[in-house]
Amino acid sequence: MTSKIKPAKGAAYARIMGVGGYRPTRVVPNEEILKHIDSSDEWIRSRSGISTRHWAGPDETVAAMSVEAAGKAVADAGIAPEQIGAVIVSTVSHFKQTPAIATEIAHRVGAGKPAAFDISAGCAGFGYGLTLAKGMVTDGSAEYVLVIGVERLSDLTDLEDRATAFLFGDGAGAVVVGPGKEPAIGPTVWGSEGDKSETIKQTLGWDVYRRTPVPGGNGPDPRAALDEIRYPAITQEGQAVFRWAVFEMAKVAQQALDAAGVSPDDLDVFIPHQANMRIIDSMVKTLKLPESVTVARDVETTGNTSAASIPLAMERLLATGQAKSGDTALVIGFGAGLVYAATVVTLP
Repeated sequence: MTSKIKPAKGAAYARIMGVGGYRPTRVVPNEEILKHIDSSDEWIRSRSGISTRHWAGPDETVAAMSVEAAGKAVADAGIAPEQIGAVIVSTVSHFKQTPAIATEIAHRVGAGKPAAFDISAGCAGFGYGLTLAKGMVTDGSAEYVLVIGVERLSDLTDLEDRATAFLFGDGAGAVVVGPGKEPAIGPTVWGSEGDKSETIKQTLGWDVYRRTPVPGGNGPDPRAALDEIRYPAITQEGQAVFRWAVFEMAKVAQQALDAAGVSPDDLDVFIPHQANMRIIDSMVKTLKLPESVTVARDVETTGNTSAASIPLAMERLLATGQAKSGDTALVIGFGAGLVYAATVVTLP
């Protein structure tokens, strides 16, 4: 039987056309973190490589930071906001289940009426969004796609948790994906290991805030509240995550290189998720990357910003001249789930 469905008419290839980032104005040094935990600046730096991080103020919401980063990415891509056909936002720190924050962001950047949705893939979220955007462009469902990674992880930080209090930062990074004349986003190697899902997790579910029944009543009382408000935080099994990231993610990174037909010697830039400097350095060593490869180490002054970390690091490398347009870069994100995504891209 012959199908009556017409074939898709998208672009032959997709590419990253522009990048933008936003870091909150407040810079938080390790000394401020040490007010709440028994540790030292030397210990934090040796364990994570982090010296400072940015924390958002009241007006620097998930939407506000995203709009700032998106505006820069759209301008860098050289397109008009109304040309955007889809907006994908990766975040775990937008606390409304619905509506998707992507719809508000799309409106505020002047995108018109694009497809707009959120995804939750933790620190691999940017890679997931990039892969979806590539598919949209080559399928023809959108000519230009805005991909945003954004987090306010300071809202999910337990300042008294010695293992994680110093790790997290806030910020937003964005890219515009559009049609290309040659391959510029390689095949994605992605996946999950759900048997390890408890190694990085939110301490409490939002269901702890459910309304409680009124004694003698027939249903929930809108006025009922928890006796004690407990706020969720992110926690992790540090050593287990470290071992997994160093050994397993180096394998995934190599698979992404192989899938793209690129060798370590062909690389110009390596942009891993900015989780921990020790993880980054170990991956560089395991992958045997040449000294000529520029390695993103944005974690030192930005901390771990989860879904925002890769586009923020990419934006900084390009802005500072450490990387340039046309460079070949390996990007890999990994985190809660445990999930991961890696691919090779040409920088805008």
